[in-house]
This record gives sequence, C-alpha cells and structure tokens, in this order.
Amino acid sequence: MIRRRNLSGGWLTFLYLAFAWVAPGCAGGEGAQAEVTIGYQKTGSLNLLRLRGGLEPALAKLGVQVKWVGFPAGPQLLEALNAGSIDFGHTGDAPPILAQAAGVPFVYVGYEPARPRAEAILVPAGSPLKSVAELKGKRIALNKGSNVHYLLVRALERAGVRYDEVRTVFLPPADARAAFEGGSIDAWAAWDPYYAEAEARANARVLSDGDGLVANREFQLATREFARDHPDLVAAILAGLREQADWTQSHPDEAARLFGNEIGLELATVRRVIDRKAFGISPMDNAVVIEQQHVADVFAELGLIPAKLRVSEAVLTPNTGHLTQGVGR
Repeated sequence: MIRRRNLSGGWLTFLYLAFAWVAPGCAGGEGAQAEVTIGYQKTGSLNLLRLRGGLEPALAKLGVQVKWVGFPAGPQLLEALNAGSIDFGHTGDAPPILAQAAGVPFVYVGYEPARPRAEAILVPAGSPLKSVAELKGKRIALNKGSNVHYLLVRALERAGVRYDEVRTVFLPPADARAAFEGGSIDAWAAWDPYYAEAEARANARVLSDGDGLVANREFQLATREFARDHPDLVAAILAGLREQADWTQSHPDEAARLFGNEIGLELATVRRVIDRKAFGISPMDNAVVIEQQHVADVFAELGLIPAKLRVSEAVLTPNTGHLTQGVGR
C-alpha cells in the first residue's frame, strides 16, 4: 500500500491526466520513494502490462516503485483491496457489485470494451446436456461473485429456468476445473483462460457463451483513498493500460507468447484467449454505469446482494472529478 504525500493537487490533475491521457511523468512532484501495489489476474491487461514492464519506467519518474500481486479471480482481488493490501486492480462486471454491497471502499476509474465471448457455460464432451434449459436441477460450478455469476443468471433467464432451480457449487477456478474433469459437477461457468484451457485440454463443450447476454467488461478499480490522494498515479496506470491496449492490438502473437509463457498454455490456446478479448481503456460514462446498475438490480432481485445499491456512488467521471451522484438511476 502506498505511503507518501499527494503529488499533484487533487482531482483536477486526475481529470487532466487520466482522461486527456497526458504522458505520465509530466505530473510528477517531489516526494520520497514509494511503492504502489497493483493486483492482476492471469490474462488481464494489467498482467500483460506487468509482463512487458511497461509501467515501471513511467512511475519511476514519479518516484514510485511497483509491486505486483496475482489473484485467481476478481472477488479475491477485491478482498485484498478491501484489506488495504493493494491500491489498484481490475475485475469483471459482477465482483464490484458484490463488493459495493459489502461496503468495500473502492471506486471505478475506467473500463474496457465488452468481450461477451470470453466466458461460457461448459459441459464435459460426453455430457447428455444439449441446452441451458436442461440445467434445471443440475450442479453448476462457478466462482461466487465473479463475472460468470451474472452470465449464469442471464443464460438461465433466457432459457426460462429460475436461478433457484439449479444447484450452484461455489468453487475457485482450480477447484472447479478438478471437479469438472472429475465428473462431480454437471457444468462449469468459466472465463478465459480457464474456459480456453478446458476446451483445449478437457474437450469441453459450450452450452452458451455471453454473446447477446452480457457485456463482460473489465473494470479498473482503486481504493477510494488511493484515487483521492494520488490521482497522478491513477492517471499514469491508466495511460500505461492505453498504451498496452494499442500494443496488443498490433502484436497479438507476441502478446499470446507472453501470456503462454506465464500461464503454461499452448500458443494456439492463448491466441484463442487473445482473439476473444477486446482491448482499450475508457473513462467511466453514463452508459456503462447504467449497464452496471442493471447487473446490481438483478443481483438485488435474486437476493445475491442484501439490498439495492447505486453504482454511481462508486464512480469517478470526467465531468465531476469525484464520486458521482445519481448517474444511471
């Protein structure tokens, strides 16, 4: 967790840097050497930024070192953010909803393009199940509160199956994969790279991906304290992610090799992950807040969170430079 004085003078600098994408380093002020801790997931944009070493030079100009911490999924990353173990990280669409409902002190600072084909509900190759409608009464593994939680809800809804008519089995990805391969569950709601790995190594079959059901965006998140006190560092990270997105679009094979070496998957499998992703970074806007609000409302209706919440209360926008009030409701 970072410990140093505010370098840049608050929200106006954050807006100028983060949303105009001014080169990091221009905002630097004097300050003691410090460390920012960033959480990442296996095939997220932050991990690719880490693997390429693209952020360290920019933050070094601001007198800051970078510490990276890996997580298997978004809920675990947000637990660390809540504990103050990390300052910044990224998750899919559902984890921030549950985190906000639990009072985790975070803010959304940016989002990536939709990637609905990067998650799916899988069944073993020999399964008799042919449709989502046939999942009624079946055991479905998923990481509770992850992006695939919302995918499952929406897929069941489209198939005319109530959420309480299936048996959800909450498991982290590694345990879910073992249960899937061992036959102790009937289906697995998984996201890439776990999804692509199951296709390649377990010959998994797709009942439904997210196409036409969910956006499946990746959100960049920060603790409220970090975003408030260090807007220049938030801006530098976001600028690094934008450069990273541009590089990945131009070098997909090289990006696949970096990921493959990191996670131990074959190049063809990782290239499938890259092809199903979408790269870019944008400031939060009303349209995406409304999109997230719908996720929150559905979760509240199903009792997955204790009460309705306002996503806008955890959002930074370029119009205000602080937490919004009433956006998307």
